[in-house]
Formats: sequence, C-alpha cells, structure tokens
Amino acid sequence: TGVFAANFLGQQLIEMWESLLARIPVVKSIYGGVKQVSDTVFASDGKAFRKAVLVRFPHNDAWTIAFVTGEPGGEVAQHLPAGCVNVYVPTTPNPTSGYFLIVEKRHLIELEIKVDAALKYVLSMGSVAPSH
Repeated sequence: TGVFAANFLGQQLIEMWESLLARIPVVKSIYGGVKQVSDTVFASDGKAFRKAVLVRFPHNDAWTIAFVTGEPGGEVAQHLPAGCVNVYVPTTPNPTSGYFLIVEKRHLIELEIKVDAALKYVLSMGSVAPSH
C-alpha cells in the first residue's frame, strides 16, 4: 500500500508541477522542450541519441554539437555513399526544434563527452562547458 500510495502521490505531484510550469509563458516553452528531449535521450531503449559529435554547420567555417541518431535506411541509403550517419543538430534554447542531417562519418568529430553533458552545453548556449 505504501509503494502504491508513494507512486500515486508522486505522480500526482509531478503532474501538478508540470501543470504549473505549463502556465508560465517563457518557462513553458523551455521546460516543454527540455522535457521532450530528455525523455527521448534517456529512454530505456537507448536508441535516440547515441553519441555526441561535432559537425560543420551551418557552413564549413563553423562547428556545432550534434547527436548521432542512427544510419540512413531504405531508399535514402541507396542514394548515399557508404559510411553516412543520421545526425540531429538541436537549436538553442529549444532543442525540440533543430536540423536533421545525413553526414559522412569522416566529416564528424566524435566527442568523448556523454550525451547529457553535450545537451547541457547546447541548452546553456555554450556557457556550461562539459568537463574534459
């Protein structure tokens, strides 16, 4: 009974908190975006964001953090050179909008930082750098 009550009450508290945040104009958009991305990143199947990478974007003289999301499949893969991966470039401060790119692996720099640390770096607009 205690476990049931704790889980039920805990869920109710979380729902009330999220409902409150959803009513605050600026917080609503930021919290909603962060929650959606974090739910995706920390999903139990672990297939969403596999690795943090650096990619040249939006032009060859700039770099940004992106996340490997898989490999191209189906007809799309038939038209691409071997060694391409799907990457997602989130925007700041709302990472639920972003850019989907298909890039050759040789054009990426794999980062050794964890995905959540890279996401925090993006969300903080570069002010919270991940430790080396």
